[in-house]
Amino acid sequence: MTGPQDVNVSRRWFLERMAWVTTASAGASAVLPQPVWGRERSQRALTVIPDSPVSLQSIDDLTELTLAETVSLVRRGTVSPEQLVRAHVDRIERFDHAYQAFAARPSLEALVQSTRSEPVDGPDAALRGICLAPKDNVYTSDMRTEGGSLVYEGFQPDYDATVVASMRSAGGVIIGKAQMGNLAGGRAQVYGTTIPTTRNAWTPDDVEYSPAGSSSGTGTAVAARMAVAGIGTQTGGSVVGPGNAQGLTCIKPTFGRISLHGVIPLSYTRDHVGPMARTVLDAAILLQVLAHPDARDPRTLGLPPAPNYIQAATPYPGEAPAVRWPTRVGIFPGWLDSENEQVSELRRAFVAELESMSNVQVVGEVALPEQWDELTSSPLGGSHGDPTAFFIEPLRNDVRLFGTRLPRFLNGMLQSADTYVKVQQARMLLLHRMQTQLFNQCDVVLVQGSGAFDGTGMPVLCMPIGFDVEPRTGRSVPRGVNLAAAPFGEERLFAVAAAWQARTDHHRVRPADPVG
Repeated sequence: MTGPQDVNVSRRWFLERMAWVTTASAGASAVLPQPVWGRERSQRALTVIPDSPVSLQSIDDLTELTLAETVSLVRRGTVSPEQLVRAHVDRIERFDHAYQAFAARPSLEALVQSTRSEPVDGPDAALRGICLAPKDNVYTSDMRTEGGSLVYEGFQPDYDATVVASMRSAGGVIIGKAQMGNLAGGRAQVYGTTIPTTRNAWTPDDVEYSPAGSSSGTGTAVAARMAVAGIGTQTGGSVVGPGNAQGLTCIKPTFGRISLHGVIPLSYTRDHVGPMARTVLDAAILLQVLAHPDARDPRTLGLPPAPNYIQAATPYPGEAPAVRWPTRVGIFPGWLDSENEQVSELRRAFVAELESMSNVQVVGEVALPEQWDELTSSPLGGSHGDPTAFFIEPLRNDVRLFGTRLPRFLNGMLQSADTYVKVQQARMLLLHRMQTQLFNQCDVVLVQGSGAFDGTGMPVLCMPIGFDVEPRTGRSVPRGVNLAAAPFGEERLFAVAAAWQARTDHHRVRPADPVG
């Protein structure tokens, strides 16, 4: 059996690569060192999706279908892309006044027309008819891209971001642009104010219960079945945050795996695009489509070719589904001891289920790398001044447009050169120690937050593990976990999640529709 990709990639090479990326962000050449496997493929690989056993008679609403199920029904001719579009638009028009997940949408006529032409990838294109909701910092040639901010208000790109072009080539339908936090900071708000807009799909009538993170519009659109899947962006937890808060399965892949061309930037070295979906298989399908080199983003060049993520996210055969490869699972110190006792119980039950799986060795609490607190806390453990360079002209023109994000962007102007250099040095030291002192103990690790893995470019997956009663409202809300892996460890994460989701149904529970 071929092993997962993370065992075949030199960790020293990845460290050197990230050092080159950091140098490039300071204005040096964007040429990156090439690995031993040679030149990358010029085009992305064909995405082969296994048939999902689903019948149209088993569902009452087409928006209930997962991405994998939708692909199967479209492939058989049981459902047409036009029917899918009409079902999702109908749901958006019925309920988005409550959810407030979308910032912009094409007309129904334009969407229907787009389904009547054959995708670039042909009639069996992987995403044919799939309704998708990218975050509003991703360029779309037919809709405004405003980044949740007055800085970009009214901005209309004249081209698609690479990720949007890839989804459309595969037959995907951009059902709308999802609301987001001001310049990717916090939850979505009315531009220039602190008035929240997007609601958590599980509590649409409760403005106080957060949808979590700047990719919350995509999270709500997917959780509320107004889109089948979507893409968010993560610089500091903004994909897995909304994913955990809304019962989704999301993946922030290894840095450079998905092109950032045509995405409003925050940090040249920390930004990631990440699929947001309802199941691990759906997330893997979307990653398979998006994971390819892009000449317009040098960060994607020279990587090992994307492996078969879909296979990794397919339950390994057996009466009790196992993890596909022998995998050591570590636990961050204190992770089992949440302040919320119900969450602690869910986590303990999750670990117990992992221990019962074949090919899994739970190694318990791991020892953190040397100087962990120092390297992961302010000022060393963040992007800090990174975003400022991208926004010098808007800052000079009118600082009022930045609203509550202004201190974040002024920070880069006030930060000393030696502090900036130390931040970059600390990132490389942290990456080296995580590779040699953390992932020598385990293959995947259960973590509370994702910050250290964002700064070092390592993959993180979130998925739901159960439900808890929110004490203020008494509502049942989803709780999730974050699993992180070494560079190019996405297959490991998918394999663990696939085994878990084959044994449970938390990912199949849907929030109730808004009332009134």
